[in-house]
Amino acid sequence: MIVFKNILKRKSSREIAKDRLKILLISDRVNCSPEMMEMIKDDIAKVISKYMKIDTKSMEIQITKAGSKGRSLKNPTLYANIPILDINTTK
Repeated sequence: MIVFKNILKRKSSREIAKDRLKILLISDRVNCSPEMMEMIKDDIAKVISKYMKIDTKSMEIQITKAGSKGRSLKNPTLYANIPILDINTTK
Protein backbone atom coordinates (compact mmCIF):
# COMPACT_ATOMS: atom_id res chain seq x y z
CA MET A 1 0.00 0.00 0.00
CA ILE A 2 2.85 2.42 0.86
CA VAL A 3 4.57 1.68 -2.46
CA PHE A 4 1.36 2.51 -4.31
CA LYS A 5 1.06 5.84 -2.48
CA ASN A 6 4.68 6.73 -3.34
CA ILE A 7 4.05 6.03 -7.01
CA LEU A 8 1.07 8.40 -6.98
CA LYS A 9 3.15 11.13 -5.26
CA ARG A 10 5.93 11.10 -7.86
CA LYS A 11 6.34 14.26 -9.87
CA SER A 12 5.64 14.19 -13.57
CA SER A 13 8.50 14.84 -15.97
CA ARG A 14 6.92 18.23 -16.66
CA GLU A 15 7.07 19.19 -12.96
CA ILE A 16 10.68 18.00 -12.68
CA ALA A 17 11.70 19.98 -15.77
CA LYS A 18 9.90 23.05 -14.40
CA ASP A 19 11.74 22.76 -11.06
CA ARG A 20 15.09 22.36 -12.82
CA LEU A 21 14.41 25.41 -14.98
CA LYS A 22 13.55 27.47 -11.89
CA ILE A 23 16.81 26.44 -10.24
CA LEU A 24 18.74 27.28 -13.40
CA LEU A 25 17.15 30.73 -13.71
CA ILE A 26 17.74 31.53 -10.06
CA SER A 27 21.35 30.40 -10.22
CA ASP A 28 21.95 32.59 -13.29
CA ARG A 29 20.63 35.64 -11.46
CA VAL A 30 23.06 35.34 -8.58
CA ASN A 31 25.93 33.65 -10.37
CA CYS A 32 25.48 30.41 -8.40
CA SER A 33 25.55 26.98 -10.10
CA PRO A 34 22.47 24.73 -10.00
CA GLU A 35 24.55 22.16 -8.12
CA MET A 36 25.36 24.74 -5.45
CA MET A 37 21.66 25.67 -5.16
CA GLU A 38 20.77 22.00 -4.64
CA MET A 39 23.50 21.62 -2.00
CA ILE A 40 22.17 24.71 -0.18
CA LYS A 41 18.63 23.33 -0.34
CA ASP A 42 19.76 19.92 0.97
CA ASP A 43 21.76 21.49 3.82
CA ILE A 44 18.84 23.69 4.87
CA ALA A 45 16.49 20.69 4.80
CA LYS A 46 18.92 18.59 6.87
CA VAL A 47 19.26 21.23 9.59
CA ILE A 48 15.56 22.07 9.83
CA SER A 49 14.64 18.36 9.84
CA LYS A 50 16.41 18.06 13.20
CA TYR A 51 13.72 20.23 14.77
CA MET A 52 10.59 19.62 12.70
CA LYS A 53 9.15 17.34 10.05
CA ILE A 54 9.14 19.13 6.70
CA ASP A 55 7.97 18.37 3.18
CA THR A 56 11.28 18.43 1.31
CA LYS A 57 9.63 17.65 -2.04
CA SER A 58 7.59 20.86 -1.89
CA MET A 59 10.41 22.95 -0.44
CA GLU A 60 11.50 25.90 -2.57
CA ILE A 61 14.43 28.25 -2.21
CA GLN A 62 15.35 31.24 -4.25
CA ILE A 63 18.00 33.87 -4.19
CA THR A 64 17.18 37.37 -5.36
CA LYS A 65 19.12 40.58 -5.44
CA ALA A 66 17.48 43.07 -3.11
CA GLY A 67 18.74 46.53 -2.27
CA SER A 68 18.98 47.80 1.28
CA LYS A 69 17.18 50.97 2.30
CA GLY A 70 19.19 53.99 1.27
CA ARG A 71 21.68 51.93 -0.73
CA SER A 72 21.85 51.46 -4.45
CA LEU A 73 23.82 48.20 -4.17
CA LYS A 74 21.75 45.06 -4.37
CA ASN A 75 22.80 42.25 -2.07
CA PRO A 76 21.72 38.64 -2.64
CA THR A 77 18.84 37.59 -0.38
CA LEU A 78 17.79 33.98 0.29
CA TYR A 79 14.08 33.19 0.52
CA ALA A 80 12.85 29.75 1.55
CA ASN A 81 9.37 28.29 1.38
CA ILE A 82 9.46 25.18 3.57
CA PRO A 83 6.17 23.38 4.29
CA ILE A 84 6.15 22.22 7.94
CA LEU A 85 4.29 18.96 8.51
CA ASP A 86 4.90 18.57 12.25
CA ILE A 87 7.05 20.02 15.00
CA ASN A 88 9.25 17.63 16.99
CA THR A 89 8.48 18.23 20.65
CA THR A 90 10.86 15.54 21.91
CA LYS A 91 14.04 17.58 21.39
